[in-house]
Amino acid sequence: MPRIAARAIILYEDKLLIVNAWKGHTRLWCLPGGGAEDHSSLPENLAREVMEECGLEIEVGGPCLVNEFHDPKRKFHQIEVFFRCRLLDGDPFGPWTDPEGIVAHRRWVTRDELKTLPHKPSSLADVAWGTGEATYDPLELIVE
Repeated sequence: MPRIAARAIILYEDKLLIVNAWKGHTRLWCLPGGGAEDHSSLPENLAREVMEECGLEIEVGGPCLVNEFHDPKRKFHQIEVFFRCRLLDGDPFGPWTDPEGIVAHRRWVTRDELKTLPHKPSSLADVAWGTGEATYDPLELIVE
C-alpha cells in the first residue's frame, strides 16, 4: 500500500524553500512536508510538518501537483500531494533545529539555482514557478 504525504511549495521573495529530508541522500533536495497521520487532513498534516521541520507557520492553499515516487529495491511507494503555501510567521533565514532530526539543511533557492541541484520531483521548478494549474506526474524513481 502506498504511503500518502503532503509537500509545501513556499515561495518567499521569489525563492523556493527546499530541504534535505532523506537520510543517506543528503545531496538530494525536496520540499518540506511528510507523511499523513490518521484523522488529520493533508493541509493540517502539512502545516504541522513545516512547523516541525522548518520552524515556520504557513497557510496551506490549494493542491497543484500529485506525484508518485518509488524505490523498487526497498518496496517503497509514496504518493505526494503538493500544495501552494504562504509564509505567515517565523524567521525564514533564522536558526532552527528539526526536533526529529530528519531535516538537517534548509535553503531558499531561485529557479536557476534549483536547476543546478539534485532534487525531486523532476517537475518541481515548473510547478513552483508555474501557472498554478494542477498537474499529475507519473511514477518516477526516488533516486536516479
